[in-house]
Amino acid sequence: MGAQLASQLSKYEEAWPHEQELRAQEAEADDLPRVQIETTKGTIVVELFENQAPNTVANFISLVKKGFYDGTPFHRVLAGFMAQGGDPQGDGTGGPGYHIACECYREDRRLHFRGSLSMAHAGRDTGGSQFFITFRPTPHLDGRHTVFGRVIEGMDVLAKITRRDPEQPRQPEPDRIVKATVLRDMKQPREPEILEPAQ
Repeated sequence: MGAQLASQLSKYEEAWPHEQELRAQEAEADDLPRVQIETTKGTIVVELFENQAPNTVANFISLVKKGFYDGTPFHRVLAGFMAQGGDPQGDGTGGPGYHIACECYREDRRLHFRGSLSMAHAGRDTGGSQFFITFRPTPHLDGRHTVFGRVIEGMDVLAKITRRDPEQPRQPEPDRIVKATVLRDMKQPREPEILEPAQ
């Protein structure tokens, strides 16, 4: 376990300068899509990686515009790991009624750092609406889940989201997304490409 952790840390030490360089370029261009997520604990703003995950971003923005996320809970929030939401059922089984393809296999895929916004799914190409935001780097998810954005405001709010593990009994009431709003759209707005309707 120690050797594996050391290997992961070494990988991230190498990857972080590249990530910083990308963020500097994105800040200078100042044209990536942004979404404001108003929660019961405060407001979070995410910037979306249109360049590395265009279809995932198009899907997320499409759902935001439809009000899909409004009122949905952060149903799974694990300390030291991540906060998961985007499920209208509130139990981890719900979605928009379709799937989208994963974009985590691209050569230019982004990695899971602290505050990364990533797609949740039940296997390859089964993502739909559920997402999670990481509390810390999670290298074991790289190449398995599509990172499509990052928190640029409100990490303090994210830290206050009620921790709850739906697999355990007697969990507290979840915090919720009150309203999600597109602050800045994609450079080339489009409808997402979807796969077969979810069964």
